[in-house]
Amino acid sequence: MDIAEIRALFPVTKKAIYLNSASQSPLNLLVYNKLQNCLKTELQLIGKKGFNRDKVRVPLSKLLGGSADEYALTTSTGIGLGIVAQGIKFKKGDNIIIPENEHWNTTYPWLHLQKKGIEIRFAKVNEDQSFEPAAVKTLIDKNTRVVTMAAVRFNSGFRPNLVAIAKIAHENDALFVVDAAQAAGVIPIDVAKDQIDVLSGCGFKWLLGMHGTGFLYVSKRVVKMINPVLPGMYAAERIYDELSFYEDSRKFETGTIAYPLFDAWSAGLELLLKIGIENIYKKAIENTDIIIDGLLKKGYQIISPIKKEEDRSAIIHFKTDSIKTTKKLYQKLLAKNVLATLQGENMRVSPNFFTTKEEINTFLDLI
Repeated sequence: MDIAEIRALFPVTKKAIYLNSASQSPLNLLVYNKLQNCLKTELQLIGKKGFNRDKVRVPLSKLLGGSADEYALTTSTGIGLGIVAQGIKFKKGDNIIIPENEHWNTTYPWLHLQKKGIEIRFAKVNEDQSFEPAAVKTLIDKNTRVVTMAAVRFNSGFRPNLVAIAKIAHENDALFVVDAAQAAGVIPIDVAKDQIDVLSGCGFKWLLGMHGTGFLYVSKRVVKMINPVLPGMYAAERIYDELSFYEDSRKFETGTIAYPLFDAWSAGLELLLKIGIENIYKKAIENTDIIIDGLLKKGYQIISPIKKEEDRSAIIHFKTDSIKTTKKLYQKLLAKNVLATLQGENMRVSPNFFTTKEEINTFLDLI
């Protein structure tokens, strides 16, 4: 697909410069049309068929690795992490390692365990929110049960070295649990190659779905170590008088979900597969190269780590001389239909594969 065909699928590009996919992906016509068809069927219920969850599981496995039966459908990143946090049999004195300043979706499920006597250890991060695997290694010990973090940090776009950290975790018999919210759909992830035990993500950001869609990957290696905590009719064989959970990740699924949203989401996943995640990542680096160069020339302070490509993502944080100035800049962009976001003291821009160089240059001219 060429850029014109791609942009035609995203109506927002006709009215705005959208640099905010880290907050939410704009709705595309493939997903929109599929949702409309689902809703039309709901009007009459004639010819309605049961939703096949593999319509989402299979493309997720193609995008992120693993097999389809290692994926459970959830409603958000946090729900998936919560299921895992509550499903592990912890004992008093166990500890969990989390980098400082992670998104609350990444931390809340684990902080909730402190009341059970579980220790939370925070790995130190640098000013640009980056950190080395050594920050985890210095904290880990025989009582560490989980090492958890985001594959891309929301507050800087930093990408930790997942393979190196997974190795540290596994050498100490700890599970490696990853939040994929800001990575899945834009950064190449291979759960097997990256040695990820658990990967939880949402559909509404880079994966081109809507709010209320999500997934939970649990590898076959560790699936028996985690118990279902919200068992519903889709977690087990349909046996009336005996609870017989599936032996794969389906056991983490609960009850009825918003099937039209998931059916529509499958169209977004297929679009990502058609374009190719490597092409999407290449475009992300090209876009951010232009942004970084422009920001530096204009004298802005870039918060995101930019020296090494392997540390970068599609997210760039920068700031002005004051919060007041940053807020004024945000309002100026908004008035010109350039959509970014304020993130604390910083401005965050997150272009996507439908973003053009001309749009980025317009953004740079405005600031």
